[in-house]
Amino acid sequence: MHTQRMAVSVSVLALLTLAACGTESGSGSGSGDGSDTVQSDVPVTGVAWSVDSLTVGGKKTEAPAGSRLEIDPKGRAKAGFGCNHISADARVEGDRITFGKPVSTQMACDETTEKAEKAALAAMDGEVTAKLSGEKLTLTTEGGDTIALSEEKPAGLVGTRWAVNTLLSGETATSVPADLPKERVPHLTFGEDGTVHGNSGCNSFHGKAAVKGSTIDFGPPAGTRKMCPEAEMEVERAVLAALDGPATYTIKGSTLTVTSKDGKGIGATAAPAKSEGTQEHG
Repeated sequence: MHTQRMAVSVSVLALLTLAACGTESGSGSGSGDGSDTVQSDVPVTGVAWSVDSLTVGGKKTEAPAGSRLEIDPKGRAKAGFGCNHISADARVEGDRITFGKPVSTQMACDETTEKAEKAALAAMDGEVTAKLSGEKLTLTTEGGDTIALSEEKPAGLVGTRWAVNTLLSGETATSVPADLPKERVPHLTFGEDGTVHGNSGCNSFHGKAAVKGSTIDFGPPAGTRKMCPEAEMEVERAVLAALDGPATYTIKGSTLTVTSKDGKGIGATAAPAKSEGTQEHG
């Protein structure tokens, strides 16, 4: 079901990259000198796109929170609609897109997300054309179904509540189980005083986190010592392994990736800091 979605995202972004020269930009991020020479100042490669809505068969569906896609400079794209993680590439010929075979996780999703993913698959089926207008991107199928996207602005590392949704180990990415109890979903927040606190999947924790450039040096964490079901403990071990010693981090839109020297890492999404002051107790 998920196999077509990612390839379309890759193809469209590749098309936009190829077509960038000589197309009007509208993002206003260029030199702004008023010259007649048109330059592409819309960053397509390496940009996080937020999926806003999908219109299939004339019916519009709002995308789940956190739905996004991006393509890296190497031509590999990643996408997700709130549940599964997909990666793929594709070949572009003019304004026509030939889909490659994507790789997808197979997590069971909630009903709302399943519905949105089915709408996305229908809208991304077959040949797709793309229109870039400023920070808005529209994908349109031959049948007239559309997907509306917006360029995400990077969230701030410090002060943001990051909800962990992906566990990384080298080239392998595993989704955090969607059925974890709400209070056990791992999250972390970095403070301006060089600290980090949150929940690692079972226990709350806090520790030092010295940020310098694109690196974070994590000190040994301290926290509670409760025991939880094995699935939650497994997540906790993976999270804590990523937050051990020096690590590198990147932020693309609302997504944070932290990777330690041994390849262990986490992927997290910016989330509203609701009741942040009460999250770490107990």
